[in-house]
Amino acid sequence: MTDLSRIKLFATHPHSCSYLDDQESTTVFVDPATEMDVDLYSRLSEYGFRRSGNHLYRPKCQHCQACIPIRIPVKQFKPSRNQKRCLKLNCDLEMVDVSSIDNDECYALYEKYITLRHNDGDMYPPSRKQYSEFLSSEWGATHYLQYRRDGKLIAVAVTDVLDHAVSAIYTFFDPEEDKRSLGRFCILSEIRWAESLGLEYLYLGYWIKRCQKMSYKIDYRPFQLMINNNWISVRDS
Repeated sequence: MTDLSRIKLFATHPHSCSYLDDQESTTVFVDPATEMDVDLYSRLSEYGFRRSGNHLYRPKCQHCQACIPIRIPVKQFKPSRNQKRCLKLNCDLEMVDVSSIDNDECYALYEKYITLRHNDGDMYPPSRKQYSEFLSSEWGATHYLQYRRDGKLIAVAVTDVLDHAVSAIYTFFDPEEDKRSLGRFCILSEIRWAESLGLEYLYLGYWIKRCQKMSYKIDYRPFQLMINNNWISVRDS
C-alpha cells in the first residue's frame, strides 16, 4: 500500500478563480508519474482530491478556503418532495452502464450541452480531444451512465466507482429537456446506484458557499463537508 506522505504534489501558479471573481486560485496535482490504481485513488478521495482526466487535484489557495469537499452518505439520504417529483418525472428513462462514450452520439450531446449551457466557461468551445482527455481515465474506475428515452440518448453521467463510494465526475444532457431537471435527476440516480452497489457515499466535488452555481450540492441531505481534514455531517442548514 502506497504511503500517502511519499506522494509528490505539484502546484500551479496562482490564476484567476473560475468561481469567485475576487479571488486567485492555486491547485495542487498528484505527480503524474505516481502509479495510480483504484485503491490509491479511493484513499486520496477521502482527503478531498478529485479527478480530471488522468490527474488528481485539490484546491490549495493561499488566501481562500472556500472550496469545501462534499459527499452524500447514500444510506441516510432522504429525498425531498421536489426530488421525489423529479424522480417520478423521469421514471420513463432507462439507465445503461457502458464502458465507453468514445462515439459520435455521445460527443454530439456533449458538444450541444457545452455550446448551449456553458459557452461562457473554460470548456467552450468544445473539442473531441478535450472531451476525451477530460472525461476518461486509465485506472479502471470509470463508468458512463447513459439515460435514454425510447432509445434516444438524453443524458450521460460520468462516474468513478471507488472502494467505498461513487464519485460524480461530470454530467451532460440535452438542454432542450429542461423540464426534466436532468442534472438533479442524475445525482438522485447516482445516489440510488451507489447504494445498490453497497457503497457508502456519493462524492459531489466541491461546494462553495458564495458561488450560486454550486448551491445545488447542499440540496441532498444529509450531507458531509470536509472541515479541517475531517468529514462533518450536516442535516439542516
